[in-house]
Amino acid sequence: MKRYRDYNSYLREIFGERVQKIPLDAGFTCPNRDGTISRKGCIYCDRRGSGSGAMSQRGESIEDQMINGRDWARKKYGASKFIAYFQSFTNTYGPIAHLRDLYDRALKHEGIVGLSVGTRPDCVDEEVLRLLASYREDFLVWLELGLQSAHDSTLIQINRGHDVTCFDRAVAEAHANGLSVCAHVILGLPGESPEMMMETARHLGSLAVEGVKIHALYVVADTPLAEIYEHGRYRCLERAEYVELVLDFLEWLPPATVIQRLTGDPMPAELIAPLWVREKSNTMNLIRNRFDERDSFQGKRLFNGG
Repeated sequence: MKRYRDYNSYLREIFGERVQKIPLDAGFTCPNRDGTISRKGCIYCDRRGSGSGAMSQRGESIEDQMINGRDWARKKYGASKFIAYFQSFTNTYGPIAHLRDLYDRALKHEGIVGLSVGTRPDCVDEEVLRLLASYREDFLVWLELGLQSAHDSTLIQINRGHDVTCFDRAVAEAHANGLSVCAHVILGLPGESPEMMMETARHLGSLAVEGVKIHALYVVADTPLAEIYEHGRYRCLERAEYVELVLDFLEWLPPATVIQRLTGDPMPAELIAPLWVREKSNTMNLIRNRFDERDSFQGKRLFNGG
């Protein structure tokens, strides 16, 4: 029995074979870091902006990142089809001509079948959405929007810089332009109870987002969260807690929602806690086993009335 709608299977449904994402760093920053909103950033965000640092730190061009990423995916997975994934920082935060140039440069490479753009909900306007929608004729296109929590009190606490209404509006406008939306969510944010996390799941279901990415909050060096953690004001989730929360969360999501991620990939050298997030394969195995033990599946609470 398929317990949840995983991303790899979704891509195989469309393309008939494995499709691999190639993460890209286009050298963007973020309005929550450059002073437009704040200079502090979200309390958990590292200096790479949740990306590789390929351009911002190593100076690699989009072309080099595409070629190197494609070669790596071919060797490791035998993949021949790829998605250009603009991952680091806020990838719609710039002039429209610059965005078009970057996207075009990434999509011109052999084997590219899709475009996925990660950004903030306060950094997408009608012009950006029309640009992204213009690629839909030839490519699979996803807009990835950071939400993290459907609670304004939490968004304030993590210095997110936008509210839930902003996210909701961005989703509605993206859908009006025919775009699929993947929402990013973090479990274990400061002050959040399990019920608050489930309210986020139900909120995403009500918006009919097409995809969701989930990971546990982890503490990396040189972030405000690291200072909070080191002063004993934040407790990380234990792995067993996280596994149960993931299953509970998925039980509230509609079965059609594509689950693009269930655990994160911190830079090992910069990770402070919890150390178990380094063991991605073990965590995924625990999640799969727990699904069987609980006889659980995505959308179960919706079928059973909660």
